[in-house]
This record gives sequence, C-alpha cells and structure tokens, in this order.
Amino acid sequence: MSKHIHIMSSTLANQIAAGEVIERPASVVKELVENAIDARSTRIEVFVEEAGLKRIQVVDDGVGISSDDVLDAFQRHATSKLLSDDELFRIRTLGFRGEALPSIASVSRLTLETAEENQPGRKVVLNGGEVIENQAAASRRGVNITVEELFYNTPARLKYVKTLKTELSHISDTVNRLALAHPEIAFKLVSDGTVISKTVGNKDQIQAIAGIYGVETAKKMKKIEKANFDFEVSGYVSLPETTRASNNYMTLIVNGRYIKNFILNRAIVDGYGSTLMVGRYPVAVINVNMDPLLLDVNVHPTKQQIRISNEKELAQLISEAIKERMAGESRIPNAWESFQTRPAKRMPAPKDEQTRLSFEQSKLEPVSSDYLPNHQPTSDYLNETSEVTTSHPPVQSVAKETDFVDNNHVAPVLKTALNQTEEETNSRPFPDLDYIGQMHGTYLFAQNESGLYIIDQHAAQERIKYEYYKSAIAEDGTDLQELLVPIVIDYPSSDAMIIKDNKEKLEDASVFLEDFGQNSFLIRRHPTWMLAGQVEDTIKEMIDFFLEKSSLSVSQFREATAIMMSCKRSIKANHYLSNQEARALLNQLSEARNPYNCPHGRPVLVNFTTTDMEKMFKRIQDSH
Repeated sequence: MSKHIHIMSSTLANQIAAGEVIERPASVVKELVENAIDARSTRIEVFVEEAGLKRIQVVDDGVGISSDDVLDAFQRHATSKLLSDDELFRIRTLGFRGEALPSIASVSRLTLETAEENQPGRKVVLNGGEVIENQAAASRRGVNITVEELFYNTPARLKYVKTLKTELSHISDTVNRLALAHPEIAFKLVSDGTVISKTVGNKDQIQAIAGIYGVETAKKMKKIEKANFDFEVSGYVSLPETTRASNNYMTLIVNGRYIKNFILNRAIVDGYGSTLMVGRYPVAVINVNMDPLLLDVNVHPTKQQIRISNEKELAQLISEAIKERMAGESRIPNAWESFQTRPAKRMPAPKDEQTRLSFEQSKLEPVSSDYLPNHQPTSDYLNETSEVTTSHPPVQSVAKETDFVDNNHVAPVLKTALNQTEEETNSRPFPDLDYIGQMHGTYLFAQNESGLYIIDQHAAQERIKYEYYKSAIAEDGTDLQELLVPIVIDYPSSDAMIIKDNKEKLEDASVFLEDFGQNSFLIRRHPTWMLAGQVEDTIKEMIDFFLEKSSLSVSQFREATAIMMSCKRSIKANHYLSNQEARALLNQLSEARNPYNCPHGRPVLVNFTTTDMEKMFKRIQDSH
C-alpha cells in the first residue's frame, strides 16, 4: 500500500500560510511596517510601484537584525518577540506569530539588507522562499526590505486583486492607520515617485491627523480623555458638523495596534447622540490603553480582530468620553466658516491614477471671491430703513394648528424630560434671540448682540416634537385612555404573523393590540399623548414602521419611532408663520435639551457673527 500521508514541504506550508496572512499588497505593507515599528524605528518610508504588485520597499532606522539571525527570520514560527509561554498572554508588540516574513518570501522575490548599530551588515535574496544569495554587505543601521513581483508563483491569487487604484487605496489606508497609532514615528508613503502621505513624527497625534486628513479637519478635532480601573481612553474626535459618509475615518487603536471592532465603532457614534446626521460618521482617532491580560490579539492571522475582556464597559467609557466633550462645545455652526471652506469649483479628477489619488486626498481650498455676491447695492436699497419687510403678499398664517405642540398638553412631559440627565442635555445656554422675520416660509431670522441667526423651522419643530415623543413613548403606557368604541385594523397574513410574534415589543412602545380573527387586531386603549382623532393613524404609522424595523431592540424602536413621528408631524417648507407662532417656536426650542440639531443630526440654526457680516461686506478685511 502506498503512503498517503506525508509532510508537506516548507515552501508549500509557507504559501498556505501566506493565503491567511497576505491577502493583498497592503497586507505586505502592514506586516513589514509593523516589524519596523517593533524595531523601535523613528522613521519609516514606504515605496510602492504599480500599487505594490511590481515592488514594495520598506526602509526603517530601527535596531536592525543581527547577521547571524537573518536566515532564521525566514523560518516559520521564528520570532524575537516571544521568549516564553507566559508572554503569549502579555503581548506588547505588533508582530509575534513568526509567519509574516516566510509567508511574504514564499510568494515573491525578496531582498533584505540590514545591520545593527556598529555591526557588519547582511544582504539576503530569496526567490519563492528559496535563498539564492546570502552575503555580507555595507548596510546602515535598520532594515531595507524590497518585495518584488508579488504572487508571481501563485497566479490564482492575482484573480482576487482589484484595480491598481483600489489596491493603492488599501496601502494608503494601512500606512495612515499605523501613522495615527504611532505619532512618534515619521512616516512617508511614495507611490510611483509621488508622495501620497507624510507625517512629521513629533509625538503629537493632532499633527499626524493634520498630515493625513488635512489641516482644516484637524482644526475641527477635539481632544478626549477618560479612564476607569481597566481602561484609559484618549484621542481626538471631530465636531458634529465635520463628518464623512463612511465610518472608514474612525480609527481604533488598542495598545498601539489598529483594530477593527463593530461594537466600539458603534460606541463612538453613540457618543454623539442625535447630533450626527443620519448616514454620517465622525472623524475619530481613539487610543485605548489596557493591561495586555485583558486582551487576546491571537484570534486572527492578521491581528486586526481581537478579543477584549469587559468590551461593553470599554464601549460605555468611549461613549461617555465623547458625550462629555461634545457637551461643552458650542453647537451652533458658524455659517461664515462653512462658507469659507467650500471649494471654489469642482475640478475634474486627473486621469493618471496616482495623481488622481493625490487629488482626491487633498483638502478643500478656501473659497474664492467669486462666491461673494457680485451685485452692487442700489441707492434705493441703501436708503431703505432697517425694518424687515416680507417679499410675499400679506397672508394669514398657513401653518396648521396641529403643526404646533400644545403647550398645556406637552408641559408635564417636557418638564419631566428636562429634569432627566441625558446625553443630549445642553450645558451651554441657548442664545436669547429676538425674532425679526421669515424667508420663503422656511427659514426664520433672529438676532442678538452677537449677530444674525438663521433657523430652519422644520428642523426646529422636529427637535421639539422628537423630545416630546421620545419622553412620551418611554412612559411604557402607564398613562392610558380607554376608547368608547374599539378600533379594528387589518393586515395581510404575512404582516399579521410578525405582529403577533412581537406584541410584547409593541406594547413596550405603547401599542396595545388584541387578536381579533385571523389577520385583524383590536385597539381598546391608547396612551394619552396620542391626540384625539389621530389615534388610529398614529398606531398604524407605528406598526407600519415596526414592520420595516422589526429587528430593532425595544429602545432602538422607541428612538426610531420618535424620530419618524416628529418628522411627519412637523411643519414643512413653504409654511408661513405668524410672528406669534414664530416666537412661540423659538421659545419652545430654547427649552429643548438639545436645541442645536434635529433628530437626524441636521443643524437647527446657524450663526453669522457681527464680525462675519462686516467681513462679507468688506467693512473689515481678513488678516490674510
């Protein structure tokens, strides 16, 4: 009988390991740069050609590798970072598995030049993991490693490689994350001769953020710090008006290691409450320091996914740190600053890939003077009084009475809500505003001694009603009113089954249903906050919304329902308000816990300071 079980060759074993560790060119960059960081480098330079498929070169000024150890570094499971079994549970380095170098060498042509301080250098060349050159060399301290023709001997892997632009984007992201995690190191990434990113390495993380995301973004970042017995959290988070459409701008760093963690990412967003627009994410760099015993970094070959003890406790700490920092910030966007940072025009991206990537990463330039009004005021205009006049014929208010919250009905609930300690509590006094007019039935104008305020009337009332509904729904149906005549509602069988399976969850959100036949339900009572004549429509809205969002938890459903109802029941654009109604709306807004954002995160009001106005009309000149 022939022997069917045999020991695979070291080359084959390394190629299999490479399938786990080396997913794409960016994986090579990550492993080599992490080795350079562990080598106590102060400067790391990365050069790539054709997005790393042709060549990747990483040069550092670290401690280097001893000439006697160079060949051992390419053996599987060779490491200088673990000397005993106990150290596996106290990992303080980025690389420790002993797989990176042999895996990379097995799928490329690799050249390594290295030397220790005041020691002779060494140069080795490997082809597909086989050593073809090993000789003394005059090398400076550190490591200079070049990887060429990646995946040349495993062509099947090339099928999974994306476009050069995509692969270069992954490389850039990898270097950026490592630079943010290690501001004490100067990083430089060069692609086909073009510098893509560069940091100064002066230990200042905000400087690293400026080097990667731009100076304007860095100006909008705020420092956070908070600690408990197990964790120390620090870093920078952007103001709510500085957001991105992707969560890719949130960086989590645990003991110097960039990680991916959904729960902690969620904690960052939760820290902003409802101040973020829906679908928008902050720019954030969060550092977490903890005892390595609370951390298992050995659960995934790439070491980006880790296991954290007391993860929920850490998530809460991160959220609280952000909530506390945002509570002390002015939440009224400065309209002039937003105006200044708009791009002068949208330029077409260059066709060359590398130039285009650099173009896409560049920050916005200050607005040109073309954006300033180019018409000159007429003498008639200058002679007008400052009294505000409307641009539409005199009309009575077309806003419906039901568009406004009844103060008598809301007061008890709103006062209870105001006494609660919540994440959205405003720690800065809302400005005392003097209403002066309305524009297009959409925007209200008000003033005080500091300047002009423009209020989005829909967003303002949406915030007021959101806080009302959120507080009312949270009462868990304790204040109910019986109907003289029950209401019958019908649903198709598919929806009826979902409703029946989730009746308890609906009751937790103040929707009380009784089975009435196969696909029908009876409503016998309802919360008192539901207005007379709107009970059936309100409950149907809540059930329809639940059918779309049935996977939400009770608290999430309550929150989402409050947002949905506040949006549907708030005044829309082109609704003209009387002076009395407008002032009542501003008064209610001033009493809100968070008067600065609607529940979707959009700003409720913006501010032009008197200085901003003087700049716009050239009464004073900018310092530049």
